[in-house]
Amino acid sequence: MRRVICAAMVATLAACGGGEQQAGTGGQNGAPAAAASGAGLTGAGATFPYPIYSKWFYQYAQDTGVQINYQSIGSGGGIRQLSEGTVDFGASDAPMSDEEMASAQGKVLHFPTVIGAVAVTYNLPGVSASLKISPDVLADIFLGRVTKWNDPKIARLNSGVDLPDTDVLVVHRSDGSGTTFIFTDYLSSVSADWKNGPGNAKEIDWPVGLGGKGNEGVAGQIKQTPGSVGYVELAYANQNGLPVAQLRNQAGNWVAPSLEGATADAAGVASSLPEDTDFRVSIVNAQGEGAYPISSFTWLLVYQHMDDADTARKLIGFVRWALTDGQKMAPSLDYAPLPANVIQLEMKQLQTIDYPGKE
Repeated sequence: MRRVICAAMVATLAACGGGEQQAGTGGQNGAPAAAASGAGLTGAGATFPYPIYSKWFYQYAQDTGVQINYQSIGSGGGIRQLSEGTVDFGASDAPMSDEEMASAQGKVLHFPTVIGAVAVTYNLPGVSASLKISPDVLADIFLGRVTKWNDPKIARLNSGVDLPDTDVLVVHRSDGSGTTFIFTDYLSSVSADWKNGPGNAKEIDWPVGLGGKGNEGVAGQIKQTPGSVGYVELAYANQNGLPVAQLRNQAGNWVAPSLEGATADAAGVASSLPEDTDFRVSIVNAQGEGAYPISSFTWLLVYQHMDDADTARKLIGFVRWALTDGQKMAPSLDYAPLPANVIQLEMKQLQTIDYPGKE
């Protein structure tokens, strides 16, 4: 069945959930009381996990009757709306910074939901091979130092591939983006020039390139622009039939984005997570023979103290479902399920959510 990932489907998702829902204001403890008793849940944020979230929200409504209205507006927007108390939960591919945590209306818990791989994808007519791009060359492309596809730096890595004398056209996100955070987190980990230059954030001053809104916007720009290269969550590359590059990982192996590689990335980091972790951890450029280096958790952002008991119970129920039944849907939508030890830690964290009348 064709997977729907267009942001325009937010309205359809709301319809699947049963209609429009109203967001409210923050309560006395700071956490939003957006969903009154009998209503559903409201959320906003990352486009990176939207393909699986839309499936989850629809299926959860079918299973439980709880409707979830989610706006796929980017991680920055999700953090902002959660902080303003206009949604019940946020979603982000970038963990909230200490400053963002301090600006929220209460303590925010991070719940990893799935693992996604950020693919480097391109539109190069006549080239059918999966291109190899090393960490230094990838940084140079996005720094604007590599401007032709037949540049010797690319050609040396792709012996036998007839690379055209075509301009390299960089496409990046134009909005506050967790996918950008993941991608620039990786570039900062492999390139001192990138780390000391554009840096790592949800929004940066790009040295070169055209902007697209959301993962779907970047994928659309690349699909219609010969010579372009950009970064999108793997599901968007696959859905749009775009080729993906192989990257060299820390072990020196060339790897394409895959569920297995993303899981390998997370497994190495997960084994060292402490019991009291807040899950704001990076898994880019992890060790491992088969690890794909641009992988990340994506998080639901939930207030630990909630003023509306009905909303809290519904939200806890959904998160528990996502960490169990929901994980089974991840591979079919190009996401890697969470390691078992991460789920176990999250279940313990879920029990710390407080609300009126909790026993």
